[in-house]
Amino acid sequence: MKKLLLSSAVMALSMTASSAWADIVIGTAGPMTGQYASFGEQMRIGAEQAVKDINAAGGVLGQQLVLEVGDDACDPKQAVAVANQMAGKGAVFMAGHFCSGSSIPASSVYAEEGIIQISPASTNPKLTDERPGPGVYRVCGRDDQQGEVAGAFLKANFGDKKVAVVHDKTAYGKGLADATKAAFEAAGGTTTLYEAFTAGEKDYTALVSKLKQNGIDALYVGGYHTEAGLMKRQMVDQGMSTTLISGDALVTDEYWSITGEAGAGTLMTFSPDPRKAETAKDIIAALEADGKTTEGYVVYTYAAIQAWAAAAETAGSVDYDPMVAALNAGNFSTALGDLSFDDKGDVSLPGYVFYEWKDGKYDYLTK
Repeated sequence: MKKLLLSSAVMALSMTASSAWADIVIGTAGPMTGQYASFGEQMRIGAEQAVKDINAAGGVLGQQLVLEVGDDACDPKQAVAVANQMAGKGAVFMAGHFCSGSSIPASSVYAEEGIIQISPASTNPKLTDERPGPGVYRVCGRDDQQGEVAGAFLKANFGDKKVAVVHDKTAYGKGLADATKAAFEAAGGTTTLYEAFTAGEKDYTALVSKLKQNGIDALYVGGYHTEAGLMKRQMVDQGMSTTLISGDALVTDEYWSITGEAGAGTLMTFSPDPRKAETAKDIIAALEADGKTTEGYVVYTYAAIQAWAAAAETAGSVDYDPMVAALNAGNFSTALGDLSFDDKGDVSLPGYVFYEWKDGKYDYLTK
């Protein structure tokens, strides 16, 4: 009997010690497969580097981080499934998702399960304006901010010309197109055409022909790089010199892979380039040394995990309520610079600027 009691005591002590020093599970999720997989790769690379660096520095609260990667393919139903899978794996934090159409439905699962969510890339205002719980944040900007910048640019540069606005019917694409159109028209601009298109198609000849017939000078695309790239290439094939303008979903080298030289002169909005930030210098160098991409949302994903980790140290816990309090009150030093969150969960970082695609890469618009 004494041996049995001793054995039980040792087992209980072992389980307690194991629990006390258990790894902390966090996740990132995005389109790891499918036509937008380049963005999923950006998120995975940023998350893996953040976890590697944080663990090398001692982890979070003395415990190591374990990263789970979820593939939602930018599909709302799949995103909800991924969120439930993350909950089942004991994740306490999600650095995701990428597409707004994924982040918004998944946020309900995270709120119900007590999992903190910080999206590196979802820009639709509804993510934070209508968040289902106080633990939903983002380190990127919003489409209404992006739309204001794009609308003002259209008025200043194409105010007396013919402008068309098209969108792919997604939460991101339509939201961005509508915000840009509203800002453009509020400034006194006139939209010649407003159309929806179907994402995933390969031939946009009918749309391009309609643009040509109407003499469109500037085409604003609310959508992703794959469709925008095809439209740009097909416009050039039809002898059109129309300027294609879009948002932050063109921040991938795949855009140029689709367009080739036809993509020259494409304009897009994105936040100040994190690759050029002094605060990201060491991270960029480490990734480049490993031959990994640093484009788009790599640093944003890294910074989302940094902010969460810093908040956990402040809270002394990774539990939901203390984490919400720490994130709401804190100012965090990250690869994107110092950032904080407002009462909606939106970030304090600078807004959007214009970029131009040329010679196979995007850089700040200088003209």
